[in-house]
Amino acid sequence: MESIIENTFQTSLLCGVIFLLAAGLMHSFPPKEINYLYGYRTRRSMKSKESWDFAQRYSTIQMAKAALFMSIISFAGYLFPAENVALHLTAGMIITIMGVAYMLVTTERELKKRFTES
Repeated sequence: MESIIENTFQTSLLCGVIFLLAAGLMHSFPPKEINYLYGYRTRRSMKSKESWDFAQRYSTIQMAKAALFMSIISFAGYLFPAENVALHLTAGMIITIMGVAYMLVTTERELKKRFTES
């Protein structure tokens, strides 16, 4: 039972590490042109070259913050062990979803603020 719980938190930690690596890659090699394959791709980010470039920079910062949050929170499972495996699995999924939601919501909010729709 304990190895399943440890694996759950290791998976959460791994998601945080993968997010951090993805943020580093996106920061180091941002897409130069608006495209449908690579980068932060939303309707708002793809409206103009300026919004595209801003979204690529800003979203990588937000992704790195989310990655750190996910990694730190995943350690809470080791500090507060529970016997319920389903609870741990659910917590791991919620942590990951919260990280993605944070990145999307903050980036879209900032795009909306900086690039008003005409």
